[in-house]
Amino acid sequence: MPQQDRKHVVVRPADRPGDLGWAVMAHGETYDRQFGWNTDFEALVAGIVADYGAGHDPAREAGWIAEVDGRRVGCVFLVAGDRPEVARLRILLVTPEGRGLGLGTRLVEECLAFARAAGYEQVTLWTNDVLTAARRIYRSFGFTLADEEPHHSYGHDLVGQNWTLDLGRP
Repeated sequence: MPQQDRKHVVVRPADRPGDLGWAVMAHGETYDRQFGWNTDFEALVAGIVADYGAGHDPAREAGWIAEVDGRRVGCVFLVAGDRPEVARLRILLVTPEGRGLGLGTRLVEECLAFARAAGYEQVTLWTNDVLTAARRIYRSFGFTLADEEPHHSYGHDLVGQNWTLDLGRP
């Protein structure tokens, strides 16, 4: 590969000013362009990010940003679930500019490594069936579909899915 075609790719903690706001904006813009989803989706993401930003426990929760040549192109968050042994993978995104570089896989790897180190026994996530690339990544790590249900959200008829991955006891 010629030198000028090489990209500098980094996955780093989501701890810099602008990271949280970027995650919300990028979700809103990307999902509008790709799926025509309305601002209800951006509001959902904003709530997730606000909860994380307002008081996450750094020993149990973390977020990551993927960058290409110094520009943010992806993110993912791992937050505590409803039970102490369960974590939730939230808002995985790789923008069109960052796709094809394996960043979705790298972001999920970071999440799962952190979940194991934090002592979680299970990771869950909620997604929609139209997000085929993300579902392919989740399957590759061993996530299994727990259940699914049709819903009308973000201006569309969708099928929401809950996925789980058992990490085992630490």
